[in-house]
Amino acid sequence: MNNPKRLYELLLDYCSSNARVDSLTIGMVWTLCRNSNHGIGLAMSPGIATRTLPWSGELGGKAITDVAAWILEWEPYKATVAMAAINSCINSRPLPASLALENGHEFPNLAVFDYFLPQLQDKNVVVIGRYPGIERYQQQMRLTILERQMQDGDLPDAASEFLLPQADWVFITASAITNKTFPRLAELSAHAKTVLMGPTTPWLPQLHEFGVDYLAGVEVIDDADLQQTVAQGGGVRIFGRALRYRIAELTPLNSMAWLKQQIADCAAERVRLKTEMDAWYAAGNSKRFPDYALLEQVGNRLSCLDGSYKPLWDSHGSAYTLN
Repeated sequence: MNNPKRLYELLLDYCSSNARVDSLTIGMVWTLCRNSNHGIGLAMSPGIATRTLPWSGELGGKAITDVAAWILEWEPYKATVAMAAINSCINSRPLPASLALENGHEFPNLAVFDYFLPQLQDKNVVVIGRYPGIERYQQQMRLTILERQMQDGDLPDAASEFLLPQADWVFITASAITNKTFPRLAELSAHAKTVLMGPTTPWLPQLHEFGVDYLAGVEVIDDADLQQTVAQGGGVRIFGRALRYRIAELTPLNSMAWLKQQIADCAAERVRLKTEMDAWYAAGNSKRFPDYALLEQVGNRLSCLDGSYKPLWDSHGSAYTLN
């Protein structure tokens, strides 16, 4: 099994940024973070009642990297805010080559299941997290839903230990990253086709290392509508006008191409920062270059990307060259 901490280290590496929190909305269903670099990130809200949060009103203008560090916390609201902040950084960068799913049907929140439906016929399918309307597929597959806040027909979290190893397909809500159950769920799903899905999904090519076959994340198509809907307690209403799903298949060759582009972009950012630093000191400034910490973060991210790319190249480089 992968080191369970590795995913969270990757998320923090990807959050190398000098951005600050521009606005933060903790809605009933979704938490939305907008950063000063115009990135927007979502995470599913905890759904746990609380009378107060001790840091309310203090996060505006705070460094995104400081908020992102809360992803290691067990307190659910802190971890959720961190996940939204991290996604705001990741979404500031280009999305991978992926297929956009159309929203023009009755249940746009179920577009991912509609897309995979031909492959799910009569299969043993386990879905982590309840998606409104999902019961419509009961007659087309052997469908089991695992949910912490159970409804009729759902099974509890503990059933994952028994059911996931026998599943043909597993759909994992990306909020499992926030609540720290993802590493174990991914391990149990090793023999299944695995889809990590939902607005919380981070666009990370390295998720293939955890056995994820597909990312089903989202693309913001109307940020004003998204902000308003989240603030007004919207759940599935964010789909349709504000968001649409995109599907990225994490084959080795696709992941290599995606990582190669990220390496090139990260290297260019590092060169730009080094050029700015040289100019800063050449101008006679004796104080430390203002973006020195960012330069170090970008260097660490580049090293991380190289470390992820090399094993893929060693295993699949010849096939990648032919393509």
